[in-house]
Amino acid sequence: MISIDFTPLFPWVWISVLAAVAGLAVGWGLVRRARGTGWRLMAVCGLLAALMNPVAVEEDREARADVLAVLVDRSPSQALAGRAETTEKALAHIRGAAERLPNLELRVIEAGGADGGTAGPVDGTRLFKALGQAIADVPEDRMAGTIIITDGQVHDVPTDAKGRAGSGPVHVLLTGEPGEFDRRLVIRHVPKYGIVGKQVELRIRIEDQRNQGGRVAVTLIQDGGAARVIDVAVGVDHALKMTVDHAGPNILQMEAAAAGGELSTINNRAVIAVNGVRERLRVLLVSGEPHPGERTWRNLLKADPSVDLVHFTILRPPEKQDMTPVRELSLIAFPIRELFEVKLNDFDLIIFDRYRRRGVLPSIYIDNIARYVEGGGAILEAAGPEFAGNESLFQTPLGRVLPGEPTGKVHTVPLRPRLTDVGVRHTVTGDLPGAGIGEELPRWGRWYRQVEVDARRGRVLMSGVGGRPILIVDRVGKGRVAQLLSDQIWLWTRSHGGGGPHAELLRRIAHWLMKEPELEEDSLRAEMAGNRLSIIRRSVDPDASPVEITSPSGKVRTVRLKPGMGGRASALVSVGETGIWRIKDERHLALAAVGDLNPLEFADLRTSAAPLTPLVRQTGGGVAWMRDTAPDLRRTRKGRLAAGSGWFGVVNNQNYTVRSVREVALLPGFLVLLLGLGALMAAWRAEGR
Repeated sequence: MISIDFTPLFPWVWISVLAAVAGLAVGWGLVRRARGTGWRLMAVCGLLAALMNPVAVEEDREARADVLAVLVDRSPSQALAGRAETTEKALAHIRGAAERLPNLELRVIEAGGADGGTAGPVDGTRLFKALGQAIADVPEDRMAGTIIITDGQVHDVPTDAKGRAGSGPVHVLLTGEPGEFDRRLVIRHVPKYGIVGKQVELRIRIEDQRNQGGRVAVTLIQDGGAARVIDVAVGVDHALKMTVDHAGPNILQMEAAAAGGELSTINNRAVIAVNGVRERLRVLLVSGEPHPGERTWRNLLKADPSVDLVHFTILRPPEKQDMTPVRELSLIAFPIRELFEVKLNDFDLIIFDRYRRRGVLPSIYIDNIARYVEGGGAILEAAGPEFAGNESLFQTPLGRVLPGEPTGKVHTVPLRPRLTDVGVRHTVTGDLPGAGIGEELPRWGRWYRQVEVDARRGRVLMSGVGGRPILIVDRVGKGRVAQLLSDQIWLWTRSHGGGGPHAELLRRIAHWLMKEPELEEDSLRAEMAGNRLSIIRRSVDPDASPVEITSPSGKVRTVRLKPGMGGRASALVSVGETGIWRIKDERHLALAAVGDLNPLEFADLRTSAAPLTPLVRQTGGGVAWMRDTAPDLRRTRKGRLAAGSGWFGVVNNQNYTVRSVREVALLPGFLVLLLGLGALMAAWRAEGR
């Protein structure tokens, strides 16, 4: 390409001054009508032209191709109703049309896949981040525009055209059908937490364009239990009550009845998880007499901020019989009836610490305690030597729920409690630090007293002298019972002989009695560990049975768990579907939530240009439905109309790079000299006439 340029011999200021002076002189001559003024003007113009030094510039240019970005939506919603096939046809058409346009580079960017990267079902379809990364190396003056092949449900559309990647018009090519119908279940409100045993309120909504004012059946399943069906009005919020049955996640599955002709039933389902938390636990501690271990129990329970402790100590020694009525021995009257009849069921745990029969608790109230256990309550007996005698609690109605029957012997010899085979696998005692599993003796300190019992039932977790039980746990009816057959655990708190895990052991016993899910000894659990599903089965008895895993889509497979320490068997399973996974064996059922339970991607599956329309208008682009006609591509100039009926405009930026430059002077010095002298001589001659 050839162009004219100037390379002045002097600064432009000097040339301008000279031109001004020459102009005044020539102008004065014209006013006076002096002869030869025209020749002088010609000479001045020639001189000024020579000083400006015009040159012809010849550039060797290389055109730079404009870039057309084609953003292909590969999100899960694009797999519905033949949209994937339409997307491939649209992409093939754009490729063919772009090949016919000169000086155009096509960049195809695929995004929105469920790979957890730039986009995915959890956070919805996010395309513009992928677009920005793909064209980061393209200058704005080379962008010819962007074509988005999508169903329109894009969740990261910039609100301002300046905030998007690239420049040029944005065109949208829709892959679905106009007027699509879809029913969906919308979660309006879910509390994150709920108190165990109490109800929480949820709000849901059914959206259905074809059934406004009607009602839809919604099926509810909580924690894999029995299904129940409720009727929900369409288009209005519906309040739903849910009882929080246990600590930890309480999972509620909801599914609205399918409607004929709807796009998909995937968003007819929703899953919520409410984390159950216990209200302050109420514990009643009854100490039969003051002793060093009493403070151990009190300190442990008072240190737990979630525990409300009621503690009574019976101070009257057994040898003091002065006929004083029991009710007159207390500084504060012992509210026997209120505690053991009226409010007995309000307690989560009752602890008898070296308690003996003294007539303080009548048999009728002790029988109430036994029935409290059978109905779902929990008691812990920390026995002292009195348990072996006639004042033993075993000689009361409570004896029918106690697993250990005293033989009448009390061993007062040094001993180290050690875990039994069952105790190694049980959640209460498994993994206790210092247990010395596989070693000759545990590494914790000695005790010096043990009450001998015969275990009638239950599980013996720790043994002492002669292999006799020292810790027994048992399930009675709906409740639980534990017996600690020594009052010497307080020695561990004083670090006697190296101490021991007193706080951890007592905490586990108490929480197992209060049915904390994490301490269930026979359980099956599943939770996400990174990008895989971790399955853990705890069992006291060895269990080699496989587990059956059911994916959200209904696919079933069987997995065998690998045995481990502490009664555990586990497996890690790769999962690729978002939703609720069901894991079960011969006795247990576990549910695991994988990914976002209600992903934004499936909130609205209908094809719509509405989310992208503001951006399209700001950039001067267009919208077309692939089902109508595949739009043609045309090259347009900047600032001109960029879309019309049946066509999308692709900006021609006319961008180039200069490979070489050659300059040729247009006024050679010799020629200028001849012309100047000739003009001056002509002016003198004209004046001489």
